[in-house]
Amino acid sequence: MMTIVTNILLMAPSAPGSNPLVSLIPLLLIIVVFYFFMIRPQMKRQKELVNYRTSLKKGDKVITTGGIYGKISEVSEQTLVLEIDNNVHIKVEKSAVLKDPSDLNAQK
Repeated sequence: MMTIVTNILLMAPSAPGSNPLVSLIPLLLIIVVFYFFMIRPQMKRQKELVNYRTSLKKGDKVITTGGIYGKISEVSEQTLVLEIDNNVHIKVEKSAVLKDPSDLNAQK
């Protein structure tokens, strides 16, 4: 990492007597923009998804990562049992649950 910063400092044209740290300002601005527009929102979405998965309870309607719509009939620590039709149950990991169908209606 330090060699990259050194190379950037050496490549940046600078007038004699100017501060080489001034040439780092655009790089720092790029890092700040990436953090606020890409990294921070992604961390927020991940946190919301973890909170959603921990708050799942019996009777909630969900969609899995595979696109299966179902209603939760059992909840355990790591898995859920979904009822996808009358007397048709499947067991899925909690990490495979994305959202509930009402989110889709809100987006439209």
